[in-house]
Amino acid sequence: MGTANRCQPALIAKQLAKFDVVNLGAVGTFVVRKDVSESTLRAAIAKKLPFKCEIMICPAGDILKLARKDPFAQQPASPDIIRFVNVLARRLRGPPSLPLSLPSDDDWLLKIIAIEDRFVLGLYRRQMKAISYLGKLEKLLGVPATNRNWNTILKVAQILYDA
Repeated sequence: MGTANRCQPALIAKQLAKFDVVNLGAVGTFVVRKDVSESTLRAAIAKKLPFKCEIMICPAGDILKLARKDPFAQQPASPDIIRFVNVLARRLRGPPSLPLSLPSDDDWLLKIIAIEDRFVLGLYRRQMKAISYLGKLEKLLGVPATNRNWNTILKVAQILYDA
């Protein structure tokens, strides 16, 4: 397995230590605890990546506000239902009617329950077919997005609270 075009979040976090970066997991979720402009941070991250990609940056206040709201409080909880947040590259111009259930309201595998600013909040069933709907969501919304488990968002919020 080669290392060309491979993202190494732990290494990137170390390289960006001057911004007090915490790496969460293996997919490139960073918490930046130092006050830095979005343009400076975006450029620094892009320089460390061996390929071009969309970089989603959310202000700490937006993450904390979302976590405090607890948008999933009224949603079903079970080991078979995953709560997720899609972070959009930009706000949607014309959001779809909600809730949006795929493939259907009666037999959903993925359900969008809310769109708040650049956050798309939803649920999906722990089934292989549901993953394909997650992949189609970005195309359906027409905006680049990255998906994170709600638990990851809560971990980010906790790091920010502790900072």
